[in-house]
Amino acid sequence: MSATARRLTTAQALVRFLSAQYTERDGVRRRLIAGTWGIFGHGNVAGIGQALVEHADVMPYHQGRNEQSMVHAAVGHARQLNRLSAQAVTTSIGPGATNLVTGAALATINRLPVLLLPGDYFASRVADPLLQQLEHPVAADVSVNDTLRPVSRYFDRVTRPEALIPSALNAMRVLADPAETGAVTLALPQDVQAEAYDWPEEFFAERVWYVRRPAPDPVELAAAAEAVRAARRPLIVAGGGVHHGEAEEALRAFVDATGIPVASTQAGKGSLRHDHPADLGGIGHTGTAVSDALARTADLVIGVGTRYTDFTTASGTLFQNPDVRFVNLNITGFDAHKLAARTLVCDARTGLEKLAEALAGHRVEPSYEAEYRVGKERWERVVEAAYRAEDDGAAPTQTQVLGALDAVVGDEDVVINAAGSLPGDLHKLWRARSPRQYHLEYGYSCMGYEIPAALGVQQAAPGTPVWALVGDGTYLMMPTEIVTAVQERLPVKMVLIQNHGYASIGGLSEETGGERFGTAYRHRAGDGGFTGAPLPVDLAANAASLGMDVLRAKTVRELRHALAEARASDRPTCVYVETDPAPTAPPAEAWWDVPVAEVASREAAVRARERYESRVAARRRHL
Repeated sequence: MSATARRLTTAQALVRFLSAQYTERDGVRRRLIAGTWGIFGHGNVAGIGQALVEHADVMPYHQGRNEQSMVHAAVGHARQLNRLSAQAVTTSIGPGATNLVTGAALATINRLPVLLLPGDYFASRVADPLLQQLEHPVAADVSVNDTLRPVSRYFDRVTRPEALIPSALNAMRVLADPAETGAVTLALPQDVQAEAYDWPEEFFAERVWYVRRPAPDPVELAAAAEAVRAARRPLIVAGGGVHHGEAEEALRAFVDATGIPVASTQAGKGSLRHDHPADLGGIGHTGTAVSDALARTADLVIGVGTRYTDFTTASGTLFQNPDVRFVNLNITGFDAHKLAARTLVCDARTGLEKLAEALAGHRVEPSYEAEYRVGKERWERVVEAAYRAEDDGAAPTQTQVLGALDAVVGDEDVVINAAGSLPGDLHKLWRARSPRQYHLEYGYSCMGYEIPAALGVQQAAPGTPVWALVGDGTYLMMPTEIVTAVQERLPVKMVLIQNHGYASIGGLSEETGGERFGTAYRHRAGDGGFTGAPLPVDLAANAASLGMDVLRAKTVRELRHALAEARASDRPTCVYVETDPAPTAPPAEAWWDVPVAEVASREAAVRARERYESRVAARRRHL
């Protein structure tokens, strides 16, 4: 071996390389790959597994229980740190690898970085076919890891040790680029993982990936400023890009100067504090009455870091002003061009600062400010009514659970959710007090995300109270990382809400003519239907059996005490509460397109189709 080379296996070299990668933005440097999650088996135990033991001094290892969960934990970590730090996930070949697909899709859809390191077949083909290998009759180079290609922002199969060098560098480039980031997959044939090579020392040198803050093009900036000056009823839609770009203060300064109100997507909620006079809360299908009313009459919508999903646009029915136009400020041209908008392709913070300079002295009419402030006050009374419990000795409703939690959390707490009926209630009602407090994964809305994501957030923010809000349906999908929380001594708090079924999809089923079929947890009757009796399932006992401290709360009063006790605990703690199933959240203020059967014999579906046709007629294409 020469003085300028180091002989290591491919897996050892990769781990050593990852430990020397950093991001830097605004003078703050972070480890790009802060740690590695892993479940070992055939395909990675003797390669990456051995390498993690060999280099345990430079690469922290976290033991997961489910491959999908490990990706969720890594995504939670990355989101908490504004995409400036990520984690890696290593798996065996076969089912271990394919279990990554859901998590990879979630990461890429939400524009969040995660590095996936699945094992793969023998590159040498000396053992062919091997255990868990997919044999494709006309494409011998295909493996199950190819399922990760469409959900990865970068994919490579490293079939030679020396091929790792350009592949690893490209992987880091994509992870650190805010316009490109998402899931990155390096599929690692198990024989190549164990093969030795003389690596150049430069490969292991510290490398800093500077995270850019590109400024807007002057021509685009002038056009955007002209559009804002001409608007009489402008509305800002704040998306997740505000948080990723750490642009909250820039947004507040822009709003304070111009008086333009802000409505937020699920990912953007908390861009302004809830008590800022221009913060109108959520927008779209799960939005507030004041946000959606202004959206319908807005003549200019300024999207900042948003993807404009169907929940935000109410499936193309929300922005109804005939003269409405869009200005989109986004780090990616792909998102900036949506809805035929004028574009500002730039960093969120830089773009808002430059736009504020270009609009110096401009402010909306006082009558418009007065209008939205009255609407905000009216909605706050709706929130208070949903949170209020008239009888402290009664079982709480779901919105009263949120009210009790609202009274307990501090500004620094993080509240995590992803699926079920909770996202709608939270988007409408939650009073976000800080940029990091509201953590909703609603790009993929993946059941099972909440508990593992809480682990990743807790790792990224030690000492911060982290809450996973989990319904019974979500809990049954993926409770296994409770064991990991216990093992890693991560004092996450879980609020487990039991209402004996899929509350959100049950309501949607009823609305669309499905008559709540297959959405409740009930005993099956002899005729194939279901009785009214709930199943004798004790989810609290299950959580306790996995190592969590469990506090059962039957009333609103007991719930308040349990939440306060959980927040003070230094152990993983579950607050279990059975809720009154009667819906108490305000109804949807905007539509969401779920196609209904065009023909049916059942009356419920016929009526649902009539309602559907009346709503779909309001859809617009903004061109």
